[in-house]
Amino acid sequence: MTSDELQTRLREIVARYPSARSAMLPCLHLVQAETGYITPEGIQAVAEAIGVKPDEVESVVTFYSMYTQEPKGRYVIKVCTSISCYLRGCDDVMAYLEERLGIQRGETTGDGRFTLESAECLAACGMAPAVQVNGRFVENVTDSDASALLGYLENGGAVDEIASPWRPISDGRGMATVTAIGAIDAPGQSPDPAHDGHDGRARKDKDHAYKAHQNGAETE
Repeated sequence: MTSDELQTRLREIVARYPSARSAMLPCLHLVQAETGYITPEGIQAVAEAIGVKPDEVESVVTFYSMYTQEPKGRYVIKVCTSISCYLRGCDDVMAYLEERLGIQRGETTGDGRFTLESAECLAACGMAPAVQVNGRFVENVTDSDASALLGYLENGGAVDEIASPWRPISDGRGMATVTAIGAIDAPGQSPDPAHDGHDGRARKDKDHAYKAHQNGAETE
């Protein structure tokens, strides 16, 4: 997108709002979508479209974690680390991704393909553990799901082909989002605990620990 085209798109966004300042966040999303991160030129473009000083736009960029001023990988994978996802094994998913990609959270692979991050909450507690790829949800994630997801992306799979986060799947596991990468068990087939560390001992230990904590709190 050229500079003129970007300004046109930004003005279209601003026109939807009664106050130009209210369009700052969606304008920043557009700028970030163009290059994967927000450049000084992008900040200037948003400032001009909204009619504010660049410093004001930059203060918003640095406040919100959803914006970045540093280049990231083609695929940004975020693992939710909230209490719901922790009790369902998000730490195991993160450890698997770190080992498989050869990086730690907050880092990008040498080829620039993958950035791995943690997120405090992705608002998908009912389907924990939750992962996002470029903002696209993948839920109820196990090690085998994470492996299939990476394989899908490594083979050039399109992120927008990953299924909707609220799409019902009749596979005995409730809602899921990994059908597009073929990581869901066949309909009517129960998950195999031997291939799912999060349905095994580690997950049960965490569930028991949480219940014990609740029981202790109730008796105090």
